[in-house]
Amino acid sequence: MIASERSIDSGAIDAAMPVQIGAHVDLELIDDQDGREPLAVDIVNAQSADLAQGFLGANTPLARAIRGQTAGSDVPYVMGDIRRVRIVRVTPSQTVASTDARERREAVLQKALSDAERTNAEMFAASFSSKWGDYDPQGIAAWNEP
Repeated sequence: MIASERSIDSGAIDAAMPVQIGAHVDLELIDDQDGREPLAVDIVNAQSADLAQGFLGANTPLARAIRGQTAGSDVPYVMGDIRRVRIVRVTPSQTVASTDARERREAVLQKALSDAERTNAEMFAASFSSKWGDYDPQGIAAWNEP
């Protein structure tokens, strides 16, 4: 299991809790047309980061922009068409990031590299035959030069 539940005391939730490592943050990403997209993440250390699982590394640009802020804050954050981030709610995280996130990221990167190398080899093989024709060194002797 990637994450496990841990219990927290409901009295421990502070209305003014700042965004920090160990916090669960509900955000709204606000674009240049004032469109809003919700995003919920847990802020974790870099080794445990896995955005696909909802774990945002504390050293990422988004985490650095919102760290120290509290619920209700609007924070400038320019990335693509996103112009700012609104922090909707900050609570203690109820999940624990997997300790093998780094290994999973490395495996994904290795697979992507392997796939790219295979694709490059296939493209080269296909282009060689179609661009220059099949190479036949024995056939050169039979050519008649005018």
